[in-house]
Amino acid sequence: MTMFGDWAMPVQYTGIVDEHNAVRSAAGVFDISHMGEFFVRGTNAADFLNHTLSNDVAKLAVGQGQYTLMCNELGGVIDDLILYRLAEDDYFLVVNAAKIGEDEKYLTQFLPAGVSFENASPRYAALALQGPKALTIARKFFGEAWPEPRRNAITHASWNCQDVLTARTGYTGEDGLELFFAPEIADNFFHGLLKAGETDGLKPCGLGARDTLRLEAGLPLNGNDLSLAHSAFAAGLEPFLGFAKEPIYPGKNVMMEQKAAGARFKLAAFRVPSGPPPRPHYHLFSGADAVGEVTSGAPSPTLGCGIGLAYLRADVAMPGTALEMEVRDRRVPVEVVKKPFYKRAA
Repeated sequence: MTMFGDWAMPVQYTGIVDEHNAVRSAAGVFDISHMGEFFVRGTNAADFLNHTLSNDVAKLAVGQGQYTLMCNELGGVIDDLILYRLAEDDYFLVVNAAKIGEDEKYLTQFLPAGVSFENASPRYAALALQGPKALTIARKFFGEAWPEPRRNAITHASWNCQDVLTARTGYTGEDGLELFFAPEIADNFFHGLLKAGETDGLKPCGLGARDTLRLEAGLPLNGNDLSLAHSAFAAGLEPFLGFAKEPIYPGKNVMMEQKAAGARFKLAAFRVPSGPPPRPHYHLFSGADAVGEVTSGAPSPTLGCGIGLAYLRADVAMPGTALEMEVRDRRVPVEVVKKPFYKRAA
């Protein structure tokens, strides 16, 4: 166990590699009750969110979700989150645990008439069920009446007469679900889910496997790969930045200027063919020139080598570029590669 903010979180149960491989081959379940849950409701909710968050809210039909970002005026990332449209004027936001207070302040400081905000985080526990057998296990757990969501969609389900939000999203590179329910039933829910997946190889998983899985999938971590120091555009998140939508959200114009001029630094993926795995804050070099700094790094159980993400000078951020990583006063060869490191079979 380790402290994560004000939460005691499991780092591992049976071992990081064992849990990682379970998610890649069968299924794993993660306690994500530390995440924050908000509701934004009202006749002007869609317009408010479209002027506040980066992605185009108008694209969401009822029951759909999208990855989006909360940026400052320079395009720096305050938070990355998932936004779901539960009903015509009812939106559900899942935000990072360390950003709950900051996000609430950000969203409520200019709340317009016709829009209400609720920080519902204390009302929800949550689990992430991930892996190729995740949906099979969920069907056993919820029963035949379960309204199975499509990818990036959300449905209301029932378990033991209790309401459960079931969203087909995740942070591992695998198919799966994120499940939101009342904290009062969390213990029974967790153990019931493990029982339902017992014959399918379901294992409880901790923060260690969650990090190696998301890194293999090339998914950025807020606070490491995403921060106020670099814009969301520099982080390679242009598909989620709504440049084509009419509303202007904080940072949009600055990032459009960056696109036109070209960002000086880009978040790039790299692998270490042999040698120690990368760690945050290791420096990367092209010859004598320092060209970047590692933001995330770990040994990859799937690929059998070290992998990492780093903000690199744009001229050396292309896949195939050979660089060196400094590890305790010695240089290790690394290669810039295309993201993601791992992609599940269709």
